[in-house]
Amino acid sequence: MSAKPSHVVPLAGGCLAALLLLLWLVLRDGTHGHRAQPTGPAPTAAAASSHPGPVVAGTPPAAAGQASAGVQANPLTRPALRYLQQSLNQSNARPQEAVLTFTSAEAYRKFLARASQLGITVLGRLDALLTVRVRYDSPDSLQADLLANAADYAEVGANFYINIPQTPAKEDRATVNLVPLGDKLRLFLGVTGDYNQWGRGVTIAVLDSGVAPDSTFGQGRLRYLDIGLGTAAGTGSEDGHGTAVAALAAGMSSDAPGVAPAVGILSIRVTDANAQSDIFTVSQAIMAAVDAGAQLINISLGGYDPSDVLTRTIDYASGHGVVIVASAGNDQAAQLTWPAADSRVVSVGAVDALGQQATFSNSGSQLKITAPGYGVLTAWLDGQRVYFDGTSASAPIVAGAIAAMMSANPGMNATQAWQVLQQYASDGGAPGRDSDYGSGILNLGWAMARNDPTYIDTAISSHYYDAATGQMEFVVQNRSGLGVGGMMLNVEADGATSTYSIPLLGPGAIYVARMPVDQEQLKAGDGIVFRTQLVNPSGIVDQVPANNRRTSSLAPPTK
Repeated sequence: MSAKPSHVVPLAGGCLAALLLLLWLVLRDGTHGHRAQPTGPAPTAAAASSHPGPVVAGTPPAAAGQASAGVQANPLTRPALRYLQQSLNQSNARPQEAVLTFTSAEAYRKFLARASQLGITVLGRLDALLTVRVRYDSPDSLQADLLANAADYAEVGANFYINIPQTPAKEDRATVNLVPLGDKLRLFLGVTGDYNQWGRGVTIAVLDSGVAPDSTFGQGRLRYLDIGLGTAAGTGSEDGHGTAVAALAAGMSSDAPGVAPAVGILSIRVTDANAQSDIFTVSQAIMAAVDAGAQLINISLGGYDPSDVLTRTIDYASGHGVVIVASAGNDQAAQLTWPAADSRVVSVGAVDALGQQATFSNSGSQLKITAPGYGVLTAWLDGQRVYFDGTSASAPIVAGAIAAMMSANPGMNATQAWQVLQQYASDGGAPGRDSDYGSGILNLGWAMARNDPTYIDTAISSHYYDAATGQMEFVVQNRSGLGVGGMMLNVEADGATSTYSIPLLGPGAIYVARMPVDQEQLKAGDGIVFRTQLVNPSGIVDQVPANNRRTSSLAPPTK
C-alpha cells in the first residue's frame, strides 16, 4: 500500500569532485602546515556530466602518483576521509556499500581485476552501464583507489534504500472527503463491451515485492525473473504490495479487477526480507526487464533524489522503446519522487471515485496523469482481497491502460499508446494541464472510442475555486468523437440559479463558466454549495450521463 518512500540520494557530484580536489591539494602540499587553496573554482557536477547526480571530475595526474603514500601518511587527509565515510555510510543507505560507475570499458575492466586485492567485494554488475555495486572492508581502500585512478571514475554514490511505502495516514486526508472506488474500476475508466482480450501480447514487468499466484491472474500469464532476491512474495505485512499492484494492471476476476485481463505479468522481486530495496537493485531490475522483452515497467516505489545509475537505466529502457510507469508519491508534497520525476517516465498521481485529487498525492510540473488511488479493490496475499490506497495503486492502472491500448490497436507501440491516453484524459482541477492532475484523469473508454463519430460524452469535468480571482470555475469538456453545440450549464449556488450557454466544442475541447464568489458571504457562513447540471441539445444521447451533474462545497477560509 503506498506512502512515504525513503530517500534515494547519491553522493553529490560537486561534493565528490571537491573532495578529490581537496585530496590532491593536500597531497601536493602535504609538507606544509596548512591546506593549499585552489586558484579557481572547483569543477561542478553540471560541468562534468549531462546526467543529474554525482559525477567525479578528473583529478590532475600528479594525484595518481602520490596517492598511496599521501593517503596513508598525511594527517591532513583525515577530514576528507571522514567526509567520504559520512557520505557513503548514511542511515538510509546500505552500510559499507557503494555504487561505482566508470568512464570506459577499460577502466571498468581494470577495476574488476584489482577489486579483491583492495578488500572490495563486487556484489552486482551492470556491465552495459559500466557500473558495479560493491562492499568495502574499509573506506581507506576505496579512497586510495579513487585517488590513484580518479580519471577512471564517472560516479561514486551510496547505495540508498528504497522501501515499500506504507499506507497514507488517515489524518493527512482529513481536509478532503475522499470517496473510495471499491470494485468500480472499469466503470470509472469508461470501459464497456468485450475487454477480456485487452493486453494480449503485451508484457508488463512489475518491480516490487514479488507477485503471489492468485486466481485473478488465471493460467500462464504470470512468470518470474530472479535477479538475486528470489521470486516468491514474502509473508510480511507489506509483502502483498506487489500482488496488489499486479492485479490492478492485469486482474481478470470481478473481486480483483484489473485493466488488461489478458496482459502478461513479469514479476521481478526487488525487495529483501526487510521489505527494503536500493537504487542498484531497482536499476538492475529495469535492465533485466528490458532484456527479457517487457514493453512496460511498473515501479510503485520511489525516493526524492536522483541517481546517475538510475538515470542511465532509464536511458537504457527509453532507448529500447520501453515505457516506465511510476507512482508520484504520497507525501502531499509539491514534488515527485524518482523515478517518476524523470521526464521520460509516466508519472501518476491519485484521485478518488469522484475524480478529486487524493490529499496525499504528490504534485509537480512533471506529473503526467492521474488515476484512481483511494479505496481500490484488489488482490493481496493468500487469496485475500483488500482496499488499496496510494499512488502505488494509480500507476499500475495506467500501465494496464497502456497495454490495453496497444492490444486494441495492432502495431501501436507503448510510447504511442501512452500519447493517446495522455491526449484523451479527462480534464481535472484547474482548467487545462496543471501540477495536481497533469494532463488530467485517465479515461480509457474515451481513448478507445476516439475515432468513433457516434460516441457522445459531454461532461462537467470539475469545480475549481481560483483564489487569485475569487471566482468559481466550472469546467465543461466534450469527450465525444465529434463536435457538440447547443449545451446549457445550470449552476445553483445556495438556491440561486444561473444558466450559461456553451458554444460549439470540438472533440476534447473545454469551456469554463466563471462565477464570482461573495467573499463576505463565504466568510460569514459554513461555506457555499455549488450544484451544476449540463443539459445536452435535443437528440443527443450521452454515453455517460452520470458525469453531467456535479456538486461541490467551498469552505470558508481558515482563520
